[in-house]
Amino acid sequence: MLPIYENASKEIIAEWKNSKHVPPHLHEAIEMVYVTDGKLEIGVGQELYHMEAGDFAIIFPNVIHHYQVFTQESKAIYVLANPSVCPSYSKELQGFSPQFPIMKKESLHLDIINSMKTLTKMGDDDKMLSHAYIQMILAHVISEMKMIEKGTIGGDDFIYRVVEYVAKNFRKEMTLGKMASDLGISKYVLSRIFAKTFHCNFTKYVNGIRLNYAKSMLENTQESIIYICLECGFESQRTFNRVFKEYYKMTPREYRKRIDLCSQ
Repeated sequence: MLPIYENASKEIIAEWKNSKHVPPHLHEAIEMVYVTDGKLEIGVGQELYHMEAGDFAIIFPNVIHHYQVFTQESKAIYVLANPSVCPSYSKELQGFSPQFPIMKKESLHLDIINSMKTLTKMGDDDKMLSHAYIQMILAHVISEMKMIEKGTIGGDDFIYRVVEYVAKNFRKEMTLGKMASDLGISKYVLSRIFAKTFHCNFTKYVNGIRLNYAKSMLENTQESIIYICLECGFESQRTFNRVFKEYYKMTPREYRKRIDLCSQ
């Protein structure tokens, strides 16, 4: 499951925020993106798709994807939904995925736009209504997008295994050597995969996944900083603080205070 979603306290998370680079990952949530400002590149499987303001994308559960941002200003509405909120589409969500995951603004139905915007304004008391908006979006997606079997996406089973391994083990102590041994390949080959496919080294990739999880916990729980640190797989709070500040230019405690102020 994607760290940003795994330990969230809500079935649906909807946020309007600045877009950032996110490394390849997969999770059990349905992920939807509606670009409101600037441009965004979204990679699904081994394909990279260009998005501009007004475009919409959807990622079905357990499909490898990532984000790249090359413009100074890029904002989008991001929605993560547990598949349990739309049981009538469980078959499609489990076995299939859109062949082309982007809907361009010229053909995007107004229902999808309104639903994405409305979801960002809904609270915990609007559970039934928020479920209805997710189902409305999926109804359009299923009827308007060509579906293909999920197993045909990506075309590289080993890359899937690498992403899946990190997603399942990032909260434990991890080394390049142990991961290579568990996957049955040379650590030098694995190192080249991170450099060529993920454009970063092993440590940076794993820390990026851990930090996404940490941010989710800081935003959606009241757990202590040390608990979050250990839950994310960092060996000490000192290391957690240092790595978090390198990525986000503030400490985890400062990040939580900023979130609290924004929610008041």
